[in-house]
Amino acid sequence: MKKIALITGATSGIGKATAELFADNAIDLILCGRRQDRLDELREVLGKKVKVHTLSFDIRDRAAVLEAIGSLPSAFKPIGILVNNAGNAHGLDPIDQGNIDDWDAMLDINVKGLLYISKAIIPEMIKNGSGHIINIGSTAGKEVYPRGNVYCASKHAVDAINQGMRIDLNEHGIRVGAVNPGLVETEFSDVRFKGDTERAKTVYKGFQPLLAEDIADIILFVITRPYHVNIADLVVMPTAQASSTIVKKEL
Repeated sequence: MKKIALITGATSGIGKATAELFADNAIDLILCGRRQDRLDELREVLGKKVKVHTLSFDIRDRAAVLEAIGSLPSAFKPIGILVNNAGNAHGLDPIDQGNIDDWDAMLDINVKGLLYISKAIIPEMIKNGSGHIINIGSTAGKEVYPRGNVYCASKHAVDAINQGMRIDLNEHGIRVGAVNPGLVETEFSDVRFKGDTERAKTVYKGFQPLLAEDIADIILFVITRPYHVNIADLVVMPTAQASSTIVKKEL
C-alpha cells in the first residue's frame, strides 16, 4: 500500500519543504494549514506528482480538528505518517512582562494542537497496527534561554509528549520520534516579532542557519529507515550554533 502522510503547518517553512520532498519520493499527502490560498498552490504543484488532499483549519480549535480529520475521503484515511510540525513562538519577553495572549497562543498551538491532531489520527494507526509519528520539537525543549520562558515550556511539553507517546504506542507497533532543530531560517522569527521583519532578520545574520530543506531531508531519512529502526529523539543545529545562546557570528 502506498504511504500517506499528514503534515500540519504545511503552508510554509519546514512543513512546506517536507511536503515537497515527500512528493518527490512518491508519498501521498494530506496538507493542513490555515491559509487556504497557500494550500491550493501546493495542491496544484504537488498534485502533479502524488495525490494531495488539503484541510484548512485552526489546530487550536478541537472541534475543527476532529471535523477536518473526520471529513477525509476513504482513500486518505489510512494515514501511515503523521508529521506534527505546526507550532509558533509569540514574543520574547521576560516572564513578568509576558503577554498572556502570547502564552495562550503558544500553549494552544504547540501543545494542545499537537495533542488534538494526534488524538484524531492515532486510533486509525492502532487499528492498522502500524504508523510513524514525527513530532517537531526544538532545542528550546532541551534547554531554557533568557526570555524564552513559555515558548521553552511548550517545547519541553512536546519533548515529554513525544516520550510518552513512544511508551504508550509501543505495544501497537507504532514508531514515534522527535526532530528538534536549532536555528532554522523560516517565518518563525517574523511571527515571534509580530511582523517586525528587520528585527527578525537579525536573528539569522552573521552565520549560516539551518534551512527548512535541511530539516525536511532529516525527516525523510527518519521515516525511510527499516521498520526495526526508530530514531527516537534527534537534535540538530547549524554548525555555528553550540547552544540556544552561543552562536558564532561573523562581524
